[in-house]
Order: sequence, then structure tokens, then C-alpha cells
Amino acid sequence: MTKSKSVPKLVLSSSRDIPFSQLVLSQKNVRRLKAGLSIEDLAEDIYRRTLLQSLNVRAMLDEDGKETGMFEVPAGGRRFRALELLVKTRRMAKDQPVPCVVREAGIAEEDSLAENVMREGLHPLDQFRAFSALIEAGLSEDDIAARFFVSVSTVRQRLRLASVAPSLLEIYGEDGMTLEQLMAFTVNDDHARQEQVWEQVKDTPYISAHQIRRMLTEDAIPAGDRRVRFIGLDAYVEAGGYVMRDLFSEQNEGWLQDPVLVEQLVNAKLATAAEEIGAEGWKWVEAAIDLPYGCESGKRRITGTTVPLTEEEQARLDALVEKYDAIGEEYQDGSDLPDEVDARLTEIDEELTALNIRPVTYDPDEQARAGVFISLTHDGRLRIDRGYVRPEDEPVADGEDAPLYREGVEQPSGPAISVGGHASDEAAADEEDDAIRPLPDRLVSELTAVRTVALRNALACHPQAAFIAVLHALYLSVFRSHGTHGCVQIEVTQAWLGNVAPNLRETPWSEAIQARHEQWAERLPDEPALLWDALVELPQDEQMALLAHCVSLGVNALFEPVKGYEGRTSAHGIQQRIAAADALATVVGLDMAEAGWTPTVDNYLGRVTKPRIIEAVREAKGDATAVLIEHLKKGDMAREAERLLEGTGWLPEPLRLPVAESDEGDFAELPAFLDEHEQDPMAIAAE
Repeated sequence: MTKSKSVPKLVLSSSRDIPFSQLVLSQKNVRRLKAGLSIEDLAEDIYRRTLLQSLNVRAMLDEDGKETGMFEVPAGGRRFRALELLVKTRRMAKDQPVPCVVREAGIAEEDSLAENVMREGLHPLDQFRAFSALIEAGLSEDDIAARFFVSVSTVRQRLRLASVAPSLLEIYGEDGMTLEQLMAFTVNDDHARQEQVWEQVKDTPYISAHQIRRMLTEDAIPAGDRRVRFIGLDAYVEAGGYVMRDLFSEQNEGWLQDPVLVEQLVNAKLATAAEEIGAEGWKWVEAAIDLPYGCESGKRRITGTTVPLTEEEQARLDALVEKYDAIGEEYQDGSDLPDEVDARLTEIDEELTALNIRPVTYDPDEQARAGVFISLTHDGRLRIDRGYVRPEDEPVADGEDAPLYREGVEQPSGPAISVGGHASDEAAADEEDDAIRPLPDRLVSELTAVRTVALRNALACHPQAAFIAVLHALYLSVFRSHGTHGCVQIEVTQAWLGNVAPNLRETPWSEAIQARHEQWAERLPDEPALLWDALVELPQDEQMALLAHCVSLGVNALFEPVKGYEGRTSAHGIQQRIAAADALATVVGLDMAEAGWTPTVDNYLGRVTKPRIIEAVREAKGDATAVLIEHLKKGDMAREAERLLEGTGWLPEPLRLPVAESDEGDFAELPAFLDEHEQDPMAIAAE
């Protein structure tokens, strides 16, 4: 029977306290490069809580192999340097005993290497929990930051991570999720909701932190929302609202948890603004976060007079400009401005802005029948559009019981005919009276009918005059839709878009149209007779620009659903209209993606079926990407698709630029024609 060998027992190295004066740093320490906590910070930590880990030392021998009484330190060099610094700064005695583990066997370099390689860093979750335990022990965030040489924001981030649902922390501790994903869960304090979201995404092949964050904040309002900018975050908090913060974003993003409170605060502030503006003397004020697109259509816009600067204000303005220019000349070499100079320039600029923004006064009678539209811009500022007169508020002509022009009431297109006209004409002719009476209505109608035919013929022979006549008529129909019209009965019919799509008035295209419209309105006269002369005097390129603006307002590419048998004819007409709009878009090269439209949950993805969402991602990113979202629920799929489609230029079918057919379509030959006559608009009229 073979006797088994006994396993040798472990013999630990001896430990003892050795005066620091008998210790020297060994050249066999493998650490050469600086890494981690600085020597100064380590010294501060040792001074506060004493040495927590012994030094690894070996006795130094003389030539005869006898101990010299000195010990070298091959492992623990940073701790030795920290103790050395404490001695130099007289916070530790030179002969202070230091706990040491005395090694005899083995290789010194191996000990130094093992001490560093075998050391396992603290798992982040353990650090999060440790910080939380210190808070419970009575330390403040500032105390923890000072003791561990980190920023207060870092401490807050670690504490926020420790506050995530315990079940998710365990998953993270077992490497079931990444740190970035765990950070995303901190935007919502509701543990149940956190666990619910994890159940929804845990089987996803690729779980983005962005997707988790979006799901946790879907019912909240972002701090950057225009409504929040309008009321101010402080006002919301003072009213009792709670804000979730993302401590891990560079912008320190936040989400407001009480949408109802936000709406109440916005409406209250809008009502206050409406009262203040209404006190200026307007008949009505219409205020809302969003007003329907074209709400000002069909209403006459009155213009006011800008109040000039007083002598004192002009003198102040001149002095500020002089001072501003003087500072600019002094620092024109491009050198950085001192803080006080930069602050002074900011003050001057603000005062100049206040002086240059002049109040506008209106005719009291006109103002009393006009009103104001108030809404919010995309960045939360008030948009105030003053001076719109509704058709029913227009002044009544003498002898009339109703406004001169009412919206929706068709004006007579032909001559007025009096009842029983022939009899009255003959009776008037038979009367022998020396008094000169007005011409009979019937006769006037006949004469003007003849003149109308002659005028049509004459205008047909003068293309340039016809061009001005069209421009004159279109301008009046667009800018003076309820004023006096000209004799050429051509007008722009504007499709009512209203609230068909959200925020139409705040789109860049709408703002550009409105700005262009206001510029022309301010530039040209109100009276039709004066307008004719003004149009004639415009340079040819400006005439064409004005024509393009007027015509553009008549574009209608709107799809309108129709039902039933009676809708068949209408449906055919809509199809023809959409086809013409496609051709026109091809001519002008309108690419909605390049123009700035991008698919979002609100404007498309959240309002179509899941197969549509998947198809959009497949078209933009390919089958491999589309497969990644197929298992998601509708809301989550829409949000993830928005992220995936961003910047791809993908468009739904109604917005895509159609492929032009060279031999078909109403506009097939138009591009070449326009190129040929690009510098000669009158040649176009002549054609």
C-alpha cells in the first residue's frame, strides 16, 4: 500500500514594524510610469486614515551577506513615496514605525509584479454601493468627493446609479447589461417602470441606451421643449413640478413629469400676454400655442407708423455707436478682449438693440376693428402678429347694410341688371325734361359690354401690358383679397390648410413665405391705381419674383380623402392635381429631405403600421438593420426607427420626388423652355 505524500503547509512571511528611516526604495520595483492616484493625493489619504496596506520589504545585506539593518522596498513604492512626502512636510516622524511584510525567499521583481498584476480593481457596482453606504453613515456628497479626490458631480452620478432598481443592479453586476445601459435607467426613479422597460428590451439583439432613455421619458416633456422655454423651468418647479435629470449627459438634460401643469402654466402666461396686448386697443386677440396655418388668410393687414427717436434717444444712440466703434478700433488687432471690456460691449449692444426696436402706432379707427394673433415660436418666444381685420369688421360703405366684401360671398362677375329694365328705359326716353338724368342701367351695361370685348382684343395685342395686368390682378387677390379689385378677373385661390398638419406656421418654409409676403406688402402701395404704376416701374427680375410669390400661394398639392359614389369625380380630379404637383416638384427640384424634412414619431412613424415602419428602415438601412426592430412593440419600434432613419434622407411616398417621364406629363418640356427664356420673362408671355 503506497503512502500518499503530505501537502506542504503554507508558511507566511513575517511582519513587523520597521522605522521609516530604515527603509529605502528598491530599484527592483517594476512600476516605472505614473498611473492612478497622485502621490500627493495618496499622502493625503494616508494622513487622514493611516496606512491601510503594509509595505513589502527585504533586508539589505553587506558584502559578507550579513544584514545591514536597512530594508529595501520592492513592492509598495507609491506608498513609500507618499510616506516620504509626509516626512518632508513634517506630518510624520522620521522614525515612525511602518507595518511591513518581510520577504526572504523568491525574486524581488516577481513580488513587485505580482502585487500589481494580481490586484483586482473594484467593480463599479461595489463603488456605487459603497458611496451609498457612506451617505447613510452620515457623510455628505462634498465629504465623499474630498476624501476620494473626485468631483461632486461624479459622486452624484455614482449615487444615482446605486438608486436604480436592485434587480437591474444585480443584472449589471452579472454583466447582463452595460454601464451605458444602466446609466440610461437613471432618468426615471420609478423602479417598476425601469423593470418593465428592461423586460421589453432585454431580448433585443442590440439594446441602445438611447432607446431605453426614450422609453422611460415618453410621457414626460423635455426641458428644451418650447413650452418649457416659454414659462421657464424655475416657474414650473416653483409651482410644484418635478424634473427628472440625466446626470450623465453633457447638457444635463431633464424631463418634466407633469404635462398637465405645464399646459396650465403656458395657458395662464398666454392669457396674461393676450390681456396686455389687448389693452393696446385691439378689437380681438387670439392666442394659442399653435395657430392653424393660414389663420391670417382672407384678412386685411393694416400697417402702422414706427415711432421715431426723440432728440435725447438719438443723442444716446449716437454716443453708444461712437463708444462701440472706439472699443472695436482699440482691439482690432484680434487680441482677446478683457472680461470687463467684453461685458461692456454686451451692455452697449443690449442698449442699442432696445433703442433700435421702435414701437409702432396705428390709426385708432383701424386698430379698433383689427386684431392680433399670438402663438409660440419653436424656441419658446412669443410670436405676435398685429393688425389683421376680419371681413365682417371691414367699414360699411354709405347706403349699405353689410361690409363691402365678405369672405365666402361671391361678387357678381357680370353687369348688374335691373328688374324690368326695358320699360324704364323707354319711359325715360319719352320724358321730355330739361334735367340731365343718369344713364339707364341697361344702356350702361350694353356700352360696357362692348368696351370689355374691345379691351380684351387690345390687351391680347400687348403682351407686356397683359403681363402687368396679370401681376396686378394676382397681387390684389393675394394682398388685398377684401379690397377693391382690378378689371382682370384672375385670382389666386389658396387652399385652406388650417390644422391639417401640426406646427405648419412654424416650419421654415412657412416662415420664409410670411417674411417674403410682408416685405412686398410694406413695399407696394395699397391703392390699385397707384399699384399699377408701381408694378410698371419695378425692374423685370423683381416683377418676376413678385409673380412667382403670388402664383406660389395658389399651389395646392393637398390630398383630400373622398367617399361614396359622388366622390369618384372628385377623386379623379385630386389624382390629376397630385400628378401635376409631382411634375411641378420635378421642375423646381424639390427634395423634401434636402429641404429639411425628416421622419419622426410625431409626423410619420407613430402614425403608420409596424410593417410600414419596418419597410422604411429596410429601404433606408437594409434588411440586416430592419430585422433588429421587428420584435419591438409599436411605440418602441417607432422611436428606434426615428433614430435609425435620422440623416438617411428617407422619405415616405407622398413626399418623394417623382421620376419625370421625358415624353409625358403637363410639365415635360417646361425645364428646357425655362432655361431658354431664363433672362427674358416677357418672351415667356409672348410665347
